[in-house]
Amino acid sequence: MFSLGSSHRFYLYDGHCDMRKSFDGLCGLISSGMYRQATSGEVFVFLNRSGTHMKLLHWEKGGFVLYYKRLESGTFLVPSVKKGELSWSDLVLMVEGIQVVKSIQKKRYSLPQKQLL
Repeated sequence: MFSLGSSHRFYLYDGHCDMRKSFDGLCGLISSGMYRQATSGEVFVFLNRSGTHMKLLHWEKGGFVLYYKRLESGTFLVPSVKKGELSWSDLVLMVEGIQVVKSIQKKRYSLPQKQLL
């Protein structure tokens, strides 16, 4: 099933990506530039220099899925991210071209993250 949702973790590549890269090239950026594992089930977001193209790479059972969006006008607005991690709502707002000028997010409980050794 091709689907992404709030249960996934999203990571924005810090830099500009050559949109000619496909599965193997993007996996190389994930391992060497982001120091993460492409087959982890996380979703990796890449933007080109001008901010008009976006690719999302995601590992699902059995293989990689690559989502690609090209804007005919305008650019993707990159939200401020902590440690390269985007929330689902940040990604949706970015894809839809919505810029939130002022918002207040109330604190919610979340499970502690597992520490990598």
